[in-house]
Amino acid sequence: ALAKEVQATPDPRELDAIMSTGEQVTTGLLSMALMDIGCKAKSYTGGQVKVLTDSTHTKARILSIDEANMRRDLDSGHVVVVAGFQGVDEHGNITTLGRGGSDTSGVALAAALKADECQIYTDVDGVYTTDPRVVPEAKKLDTITFEEMLEMASLGSKVLQIRSVEFAGKYKVKSSFQDEGEGTLITVEEDKNMEQPIISGIAFNRDEAKLTLSGVPDTPGIAYQILGTIADANIDVDMIIQNVGHDGTTDFSFTVNRGDFAKAQAILETVKTKLGAREIAGDNKICKVSAVGVGMRSHPGVASKMFKALADEGINIQMISTSEIKISVVIDEKRQGHVAEWSKAHPC
Repeated sequence: ALAKEVQATPDPRELDAIMSTGEQVTTGLLSMALMDIGCKAKSYTGGQVKVLTDSTHTKARILSIDEANMRRDLDSGHVVVVAGFQGVDEHGNITTLGRGGSDTSGVALAAALKADECQIYTDVDGVYTTDPRVVPEAKKLDTITFEEMLEMASLGSKVLQIRSVEFAGKYKVKSSFQDEGEGTLITVEEDKNMEQPIISGIAFNRDEAKLTLSGVPDTPGIAYQILGTIADANIDVDMIIQNVGHDGTTDFSFTVNRGDFAKAQAILETVKTKLGAREIAGDNKICKVSAVGVGMRSHPGVASKMFKALADEGINIQMISTSEIKISVVIDEKRQGHVAEWSKAHPC
């Protein structure tokens, strides 16, 4: 907010320099607190432990980590406190990892050190079948597979950031708000218990927006022409639908993060004439609802049951995306509450 008071559209490099300071203050204070109770401790910034990232400011990706400094201090009995959410690029510029970047930092550091386990402390005591803030009756999972967790993280589950799951080998999610509790163990192996539910969880994501180009020429390469301009702006695209018309044109829809909605829409407006699009429409009032579970592999008909349940509630499906272990639909965000109520009556 302060940056926007100085510059309407803050420079990404300078914004990273500002945003990284909060974590650095915290690490210094924590190290001093540890020293005060008799622990040897050292704090480091992401740059000091050589967390090397690409140069995409505000949402950089980790390329490598030099763990030598950390290992030296750990071997000498120090508690190493590293500022999360940040690194440096090849030119020494401070970069930040984007939303959930502290999870990513923690798991990446554990992977670099070949740690046996990485414990993530969050505001819930594990991974739930759905968001317990939306559905209080949601059940905590004792175990979940990496595949399921990766899908849930990508679909809006806020327990772990998706890139932290990608880094992981084996770790446990625990709560920082409870002294005791087993959390949720995330493992490579699928639980062989035959009584496990087909669907492990339902994720709600209201952080997406939809863009549609109507009347685009139905020619080879049109998808690349549309999405290439979006990719050049470092905007991630999620769901994609292309409808073929009868007059040689197509309607092309895709979703982006809601924070990138205005930027993506502005980009499309600049290439509208070049693409030959008749109209560009946007909707940032959508919700993506996703069912996830490895049990779907061996149980056909899950999608049809999900679609029937939505139809019975009078909920229109705008977009559909599936994989081997998940089904996602886009609906009007005003209907999220109806889906939540339905999930209470039909728990996973």
